[in-house]
This record gives sequence, C-alpha cells and structure tokens, in this order.
Amino acid sequence: MPDIRYVCLSDLHLGEEDSLLTHLSGEEIDPFQPGPVMRRLVDCLRHLIAGNREAPKPSLVLNGDILEMALAHDNEAAMIFQRFIELIMPEGDELFEKIIFIPGNHDHHLWELARETQYVNHITAHLEPGSRLPVPWHATHLFTTPEHQPVPSYFLSSLVRCCAGVRDFPILTAYPNFGLLSEDGGRCIVFHHGHFIESIFHFMSALMNLFFPGRKSPKQVWDIEAENFAWIDFFGSMLGRSGGVGQDVEIIYEKMQSPGQFDRLLRTLSRSIRKRYGFRHYLASFVLRHYLRRKIPGVERLKADTLLSGGAGKGLRAYIEGPLQEQILRERDGAMPDRTAFLFGHTHKPFQKLTTCRGYAGPVHCCNSGGWIVESETVQRLHGGSVILIDERLEVQSIRMFNERPDREEDRVRIESSADPDGKGSPFLVKLEGLVDPERDPWRAFSEEAARAVRERIVQLCRRIRD
Repeated sequence: MPDIRYVCLSDLHLGEEDSLLTHLSGEEIDPFQPGPVMRRLVDCLRHLIAGNREAPKPSLVLNGDILEMALAHDNEAAMIFQRFIELIMPEGDELFEKIIFIPGNHDHHLWELARETQYVNHITAHLEPGSRLPVPWHATHLFTTPEHQPVPSYFLSSLVRCCAGVRDFPILTAYPNFGLLSEDGGRCIVFHHGHFIESIFHFMSALMNLFFPGRKSPKQVWDIEAENFAWIDFFGSMLGRSGGVGQDVEIIYEKMQSPGQFDRLLRTLSRSIRKRYGFRHYLASFVLRHYLRRKIPGVERLKADTLLSGGAGKGLRAYIEGPLQEQILRERDGAMPDRTAFLFGHTHKPFQKLTTCRGYAGPVHCCNSGGWIVESETVQRLHGGSVILIDERLEVQSIRMFNERPDREEDRVRIESSADPDGKGSPFLVKLEGLVDPERDPWRAFSEEAARAVRERIVQLCRRIRD
C-alpha cells in the first residue's frame, strides 16, 4: 500500500487571535501552551503517519501564511510556531524528515530575510574580493537539484533551536513556487501560496502600466516578485506591526468583515476629511469612500458565496498558463509533464477542481487547502481547512478537517472526493479511508474541539467589531 510522502498545510495564521490554532486564555493569547485544536490536529497527523510502512518519514510543506506577521506581534507568532514544532518534532519521535516553508503574503517578510541571507552567503562563498556583485534575485528554482536547493530560513531555524525537547534542524525556504517531479518526469506537483492569483498583489506592476502605457508586464515569476515584493511586504507582512498604528490597522481589518461596520468606518473617514480640510476636499473624500467600498469586498476570501470568484478564477488560470508554465519550461529544457497538480491556499475556501489550461498536456488538478482562521461575524459555510497528502507516486488526496458549519454531521472530518480521476478508488485513497473514521478518535475529538473554537472565535470577533 502507498505511504504518505508529503503533508501540506497552509494558512495557519499562528499568532492571530482568530486562528483556531492560537491558544486563548479567555480572550487573551497564551503563547506558552499549544491550544487544544493544535493538539488534536497533531494527533490526527500522527495517526496518519503511523500508517506508513516504510522509511523515510514524510516531509511537511508549509504553504504560506503560517505565521501571522501582518496582524499579530512577531514574538507571539514566533512562540506559537515553536509550540507547533515541539508537538510535531519531539526529539526521537519526529513526525517529519524535513520541513519546507513557502512564504505567503502574511509571512512574506520571512522570504525577504531568507533571500537576503542567500544573497550574502553567495557573495561570501563564490566571489573574489573586489568582484562585481550580481543583481539580487527574487525567487528560488522550482525543482530541487544539487546546484539549486531551497534556502535555509535563518529566522525559523533559529526558533527551532530555542524549542524545548527538539533537536536542531534547518527549515528550508522556497518561493514563490516549489515543485516535485516524478522519476520519469511524467507527474509534477507545484506548491504556491496563491496570492499571485489576485490582482492586488500585482499592484505595483499595474500602477507602472498606468504611468507608462507602452510598458510590458512581467512574465517570469522572479520579475513579478522583483516589481511587487516591497508592496507585498508592506501590505501583507509589515503594516499591521507598526506600533499603535498597527493595532488600529487590525481594528480596521476586522471591521472590513462586517458590511455595516465597514460602511460606518468609511463615513467617519469622509467626515474627518471634510472637517479637517474643508468642503473643497469633500468630493475627494466621497470618491475615496465609494472606491474603497467597491474594492475591499473584492478580496477573494471575503467573497463568501463562491469557492472561487470569476476574477480569482481568471487569475488562477493566468498564473498557471503564464509565469508557472514559463518556469517549468525553463527548468525542464522545454518539456512539459503529462500530469500537473497545483496546490495552493490563500482563499481560506478549500476545494478541488480540474482546470483546463493552455500549454498543459491535460487538465491541471487544482487543490486548495483552505485556512484555519475565522474572519466573519457569521458562519461562512465555504470556509474551512484541509490537510493535503501526497504519496510516492505523487498522487494527491485531501482530508477536509473542518468547515464553518453549525451542524456537526456536516462538519465532521472527511476524505474529500478527488478531482483527479486517477485518485478515485486508488490504493492510496483506500488506505486513507481505512485510517480516517470520523466517529472515532482522534478524528472525533478534533471535530469537537474545532467546532467549539469556531463558535468561540465568532463570538469574540463580534465583540471586538462592535467595541
């Protein structure tokens, strides 16, 4: 029977008070203890991996927004990440052989730290004194080779060294894509956090196109990142950490989740501009208010009525057909694999679908891992979190751990039907069906804790929005 070779998680948002995996004591974050949902999740992972019959242990792929660096204090996010490491990697009983981290928009700053470390290491190791320094690069290779390896994360690896009861090991960083390729080259899996499917994360490129209409938009992943990394870092990883301003930004972000409260906030902004700058600025404030009212709800994860909106669907296809395909072709001497899977998160709405994309031999298996954070005053039935599992044949299966649904029967853990025809009725699926029983522990215990945590987060979010 096939064994699990890779486990993929995304959008844990450790350190954010609305994350199910952040431990709360009352309404305060307690970073010194792992929360009950985190404990139950690790129990489930341990149960799955215990079903492996052969070495080596699987690898863990953390597919972005693992640490909440936009709307949480750095030290709290780091400490809760340490609690997670202590659960999954206790010395002598480690669940994983290695951990690969792919930054998202909320922890993008960790890529900047790794990128700069990589650049300095390259200069000191490979260049003679007085040599011309190369232009810094903004992406890692898609596929790992002896010459091109993921970059050790100095920040995360240092946090590991400070964990209790955990041996020292490096956490490796890839960005923005990390690829797996079967031995015969016929199957390919690509991990990407998913932020580049949204136009807001191409903002600087789009702005320059307005200033210079004849300019060509970037087509390669490293050029897209080079033009937009400062904006992504500011908007996604730094703004919410700016002292008192950062705390106020989090208040604004939470009020965005409530249409009524957000409209009140915009009216306050409009009145403040008119009061401070006079009636001549009223028109500008009116335009700004209506622009924000129209644009902010366009963020994909705030669209509660669809798994993937038309705009995000177009962005997903454009990214797969454009920058990703260019990177595959460049690194494989123009050869495309027969089967491709694209694993991403970011939207917080898990799903699987086959997407027809130009340039690929067949439909691309798109698998979204969802997210572990509550973002609305009301239950969002499409929001939830999944664990994605991959075997040695690079077959992808997904376990839906929870959705925000009030009915426990609907919200219990289940194996999600694969969009890939090869995964339906496969030996890997049969094995997982034998390991996942939603009516027995550890799965039942997880569902009970997750449902309780969802209700608790909704109540507390409502209170903060109205305060």
